Amino acid sequence: MAGRAPRPGTSTLRAGRAAAHHQRFAIVAARFNEAITARLVEGARHAFTVAKVPSTGVEVHWVPGSFELPQAAAHLAATGRYAGIVCVGVVIRGETPHFEHVAREAAAGIRHVAITTGVPATYGVITALTEEQAWDRAGGKVGNRGEEAATAALEMAGFVQRVRGHGSNSGRDHGSA
Repeated sequence: MAGRAPRPGTSTLRAGRAAAHHQRFAIVAARFNEAITARLVEGARHAFTVAKVPSTGVEVHWVPGSFELPQAAAHLAATGRYAGIVCVGVVIRGETPHFEHVAREAAAGIRHVAITTGVPATYGVITALTEEQAWDRAGGKVGNRGEEAATAALEMAGFVQRVRGHGSNSGRDHGSA
């Protein structure tokens, strides 16, 4: 079973949180498996609250399923309003290869949005063999993938800001590998 995502270094986290206070973020959530996805949204909101992003600085947008996450993220990134976009959803293996297609395309599409727009778009999509595994990754014994994706968005937003020269410590090392 997969474990929790690694935590960023304290200086990286501090820099990301400092920058986040004045930035806007979006959470794009897939309605398919909505009860589990709602827990991912809660986890993402929690990460933003801990980072002191005001609730007015976080918007939640719901889409039909995980396959639609990249398209929604691309439209949100194109507005130029967001420092980062967190994509959350749940894909549970069924009896057909549909699971693989949806998960692969969601991951590739979210990556494409981040690379082509320069806006960090993070992957908080749970892919699980069973519903029980999905719940474990939505705030259960394996953590909350929504919270982890929001933390990654905060860190990457700080990184982008520093690289573009808008941060107070641009050019310096802000964490460990």
